[in-house]
Amino acid sequence: MLRIHFTARDLLNVRIARQPDPLWELMCSVCRIQTREGPVDFDPWRDAARRVLRADPLALRSLHVLRTVIPPLGYIPDFLTPAPDPAGAELAAGLDLVRATPRTRLEHELAELSGARRPSGRLAELTGSGGLALLTEALRTYHDGLLGPHWARVRAAVENDVRARTHGLLSGGTQALLDGLRPFARWRSPVLEVDFPVARDLFLAGRGLLLLPSYFCWRRPTALADPDLRPVLVYPVAKTPFDSGAATADGVVRLLGRTRAAVLARIADGRTRTTSEVAAAVGVSLPSTSHQIGVLREGGLITSRRDGQYVVHTATPLGLNLLGAAAPPGLASAPVVDDGRSRSRRGSTG
Repeated sequence: MLRIHFTARDLLNVRIARQPDPLWELMCSVCRIQTREGPVDFDPWRDAARRVLRADPLALRSLHVLRTVIPPLGYIPDFLTPAPDPAGAELAAGLDLVRATPRTRLEHELAELSGARRPSGRLAELTGSGGLALLTEALRTYHDGLLGPHWARVRAAVENDVRARTHGLLSGGTQALLDGLRPFARWRSPVLEVDFPVARDLFLAGRGLLLLPSYFCWRRPTALADPDLRPVLVYPVAKTPFDSGAATADGVVRLLGRTRAAVLARIADGRTRTTSEVAAAVGVSLPSTSHQIGVLREGGLITSRRDGQYVVHTATPLGLNLLGAAAPPGLASAPVVDDGRSRSRRGSTG
């Protein structure tokens, strides 16, 4: 688990990157191409990438170079992913920063990767004259051949996530934004507990935190290894988000059940956010509404926070995506008849 410690100043300086970062996407994609992880999400891209690699010797050579410094698991040098621009990074600017990596930092991070006091073998070659030029050219060639043709899809998925999280931020502030990082992170003020392969503590100490949504990040977030660098948390986005044209009220009802779908739609509209307000709007009993809200929260579709004497609820990006970023009219307006029967948590669909 990664425990990110916030101060009051840090909470005022939490930002969301508006565009995908080319070098972070590149680094994560090299990890994905080396494994079979996420077959539903990534196999179509992997198939296309393999076709490019068979047809393009330069692209294949670039992958061989990058696999030397980007293993599928474990430590990856931080210099490969320089500080991203929250407004949107350009590949050329990122490559310039990689090319300008000081030799001492390069040697230190490659030695860390090799597990030795000094880098050896192919890693040692990258510290010599022309090593950074070789590496940056491999980054460019790989990006152009394997990511460039799919960049519109990557950008669309990230922008969809940013819109949904901005909605949560406007509805419930920074706390709602951090709560909305479930299921891969949990906000326990003043600490954000992140699903992470190793135990680490990161103290922001007033530097704030940049949230960086990523298409090729998978299953759990990732972050820089060096705690002294500008803090960034890279997290996975939904790969095939619903849009308002594809999501229908009937489809959401079949998935969640009518009562639960109506509760989610009422919370998503931003006007009925307390449990009693939702219960009155949907037309079911308060205990039943509390139960449905609990199930939706456990599923990562809503978050809840205390505001004075009330607990208010906000739809997460996952919940908004499920509804097509707006509550389907049939769900938002139609009352639901509550039969008063208790429902078991196991196997309940609402």
